[in-house]
Amino acid sequence: MAVVHGGPGAPGEMSTVARELSSVVGVLEPLLTAASIDGQVEELRAILEANGRLSLSLIGFSWGAWLSVIFTARYPTYANKLILLSSGPFEEKYAANIMQTRLQRLQKGERKEAKALYEAIISSTLSRGSLIRFGQLISKADSYDLLPDESQPSPVDPEVYRSVWDEASKLRNIGHLLEIAQRIKCPVVAIHGDYDPHPADGVKRPLSGAIEDFRFVLLKKCGHYPWRERNARDIFYRILNAEIRQP
Repeated sequence: MAVVHGGPGAPGEMSTVARELSSVVGVLEPLLTAASIDGQVEELRAILEANGRLSLSLIGFSWGAWLSVIFTARYPTYANKLILLSSGPFEEKYAANIMQTRLQRLQKGERKEAKALYEAIISSTLSRGSLIRFGQLISKADSYDLLPDESQPSPVDPEVYRSVWDEASKLRNIGHLLEIAQRIKCPVVAIHGDYDPHPADGVKRPLSGAIEDFRFVLLKKCGHYPWRERNARDIFYRILNAEIRQP
């Protein structure tokens, strides 16, 4: 199987999950650096083709969940199963309050700082250091009861983040992201935390109508990073291991 990181531009953040699963299955951890959706799709194809035994299962986290859907719609013979972890919503109407939910969970000073950094993202003036700081604040807001991070991700890339996310958000805005999901024929399982500010209904409801073989699992007391959540980590890995063994 392969784990597909989020971001965009955050390679290595799935290393903890890859190591954990490697005790029961061979795992690829592609580190994607292209600054476009097509570029990342083709990067992923080349890595899987060169290093994997096709077809395989993909675990896509956050942005990586969307990328896994886009990739499998284009290359359906490469994947036999998709596990979408903490995906963003597939329709724009479910995304309206994500940032507001995050800001409400921060302390006053943190909220002000996060707002300023978010404005810098929108205006394309965010530096790598500032993006790291923004990620730290958002990680705090996204999480219920977070354990220390065991991963050693590569430095985030602001240009990749801005470029790919601009494309991806437009796909959702015009409804094309869900149209792409409708092409998926393999089994799809979405795993989502009930405390994740990305609303679970924004994944469950659209994909239930778009994909024939679709299941949804909601984890309680769990935010955006289930492998780091104190209350959800063990059951998360139990679910993943069960899904790996189930065709």
